[in-house]
Amino acid sequence: MKHADVEARALKEAARAGEAAPNGERGESGGWAHAPERSNMLALRFIVGMALVCGRHVTRLLLPPIALYFLLFAPAQRRHIKRYLFRAIGPQAGWVDGFRLLYAFASTLLDRVYFLRGRMDLFKVSIEGNVSIESEIAQGRGAFLLGAHVGSFEALGACKQQTHQRNLRLAMLMYPDNAQRITAILNAIAVPELRPHVIALGRPHSMLELRDWLDGGGLGGMLADRTLPGSEDQPAHQRGNNIVLPFLGQPAVFNDGPFRLAALLRRKVFFMAGLYGGGARYDVRFDPLADFGEAVCSPAEREMRIRAAVEAYVARLEALCRTYPYNWFNFHDFWLEDAA
Repeated sequence: MKHADVEARALKEAARAGEAAPNGERGESGGWAHAPERSNMLALRFIVGMALVCGRHVTRLLLPPIALYFLLFAPAQRRHIKRYLFRAIGPQAGWVDGFRLLYAFASTLLDRVYFLRGRMDLFKVSIEGNVSIESEIAQGRGAFLLGAHVGSFEALGACKQQTHQRNLRLAMLMYPDNAQRITAILNAIAVPELRPHVIALGRPHSMLELRDWLDGGGLGGMLADRTLPGSEDQPAHQRGNNIVLPFLGQPAVFNDGPFRLAALLRRKVFFMAGLYGGGARYDVRFDPLADFGEAVCSPAEREMRIRAAVEAYVARLEALCRTYPYNWFNFHDFWLEDAA
């Protein structure tokens, strides 16, 4: 009865969060940070409620028709998925591959509910490379964790529950105007110790808040596979520079802002990914990318190190996309082909 009361309270909080969450801002055309959400509040509440009441196995029965719906009735996203799969898998990629990608995406969204509820007993999670992260935490130094729209960020919470690092403090650095509805609902149902701490980028106090967080031994997580929105009057460390690099055989634009931020604050940078392996399997990986905590170098050398770090990040991301092709959830014009 006590467990049922907790879940009922979570459902009520989710409903209130859905009503209070503002709609995504409609910014300039094509801007991912202000793109309106393709979501239905009633459907979101229903799926979250079903996940809490009926459990994971039953709720997963909804995922195939949801994936098929978006494959058929989201032409822009279908076009971007097709382009990506041709590059990650090859020209033999077809509708089945597009369905598998959307099904994996829907699976990770559903699993976010259970990760945020602390239900690690439902999953088989393997963790690699977390020793270096634990060493930074033990010595009271913060670090940057740079990921991508690959797999599940919430799966990283397994590191807190499955290792001895119960004091792992992770803040997500993000632009909060995107995907506000589903984020508000999921935050409402999360248990307090697993509710993600967010440091909003593009705010006047962002840098001070981030510096204090890192000085306190916290980790700053950021998804670095999208160019950062902003204007020319923003500081360079927030806006960054766009760099064109080969990615899956085609030039793509990446932003070095996250790496400049790490260099400015003199922190280590790790690559992070919570890869979905199908069913209840997740592979969480951490890999060192760069160490900006060393002695201050010349501006030219710093630029070279930032460039090298971006190239290492892109190489790591490309390798993961080829190994786990159905974990790429960047459903926008990544290679800017629509504009061309």
